[in-house]
Amino acid sequence: MKVYDLSQPLNEQAPFWPYYPPFEVKYIKRKAEHGVNAQYIQTSNHMGTHLDAPRHFVTKGMTIDQIPMEWLCGPGVIVDLTDEMDELAVYTPEMIESRVEVKKGDILLLHTGWHRYAQWGDEADEEKYIHMHPGAHPDMVPWLLEKEIHIWGVDVVSTDHPMDLPIGRFLGKGMHGHCDRVRAKAEAKFGGPEAVAKLFPDEDYQLTHNKLFDKNCMHIENLGGDISHPDLQNRRLIIGCFPWKFQGGEAAFARVVAFDGEWPKEI
Repeated sequence: MKVYDLSQPLNEQAPFWPYYPPFEVKYIKRKAEHGVNAQYIQTSNHMGTHLDAPRHFVTKGMTIDQIPMEWLCGPGVIVDLTDEMDELAVYTPEMIESRVEVKKGDILLLHTGWHRYAQWGDEADEEKYIHMHPGAHPDMVPWLLEKEIHIWGVDVVSTDHPMDLPIGRFLGKGMHGHCDRVRAKAEAKFGGPEAVAKLFPDEDYQLTHNKLFDKNCMHIENLGGDISHPDLQNRRLIIGCFPWKFQGGEAAFARVVAFDGEWPKEI
């Protein structure tokens, strides 16, 4: 049995979601003075590798502690989409199904390669990681529901495309103009303003959050770690997503793990 960690590190250097408070950490006790080291943290939930629960977008939605354990660990697939993912790319069900069989109820993890631009990636570039990441095509919504998938995840900052997020709509508007640069790049990529408006209509704002959470289809964001390992690509594995038991939590930091091989007969 081999175990692979698919999680990004988390500390005060990790990029945080625009407009959300960052991760803060400090020592409140030190060994030399108090005989023990102890730290205090203050943070939002939406940075590093984390699981969004339906409560994130649904007032009475399921919270982290209410997610059934059997949804959090079980059969699943890691899908290598890296050959089709460039800036502002969209991933589709057809791309996924051409590479691996996805069964009903699977845990589905998408490897876009974009984690390499995150803080600890080989090509760290915070603006590229946050502003230009790949995102879901609208066809992903009915497909995920048809597949009865409860947990899916990506190695980018959001499952939604930047044009379905503040990133492409109003991030930095009137100040740094981040959204204007993202929109210009999207229009060049997809064929102009009308094409962008058709692919990313207003009603699809925060698409996978608004249209899936009320169906208890939730997601992991900011995967990383060993997700590029060649032994994991386009394969069926046992996958576990382990958030802390956060009562009432709308999201939680998570350790995501892939298990490859048979469980030992004796432990």
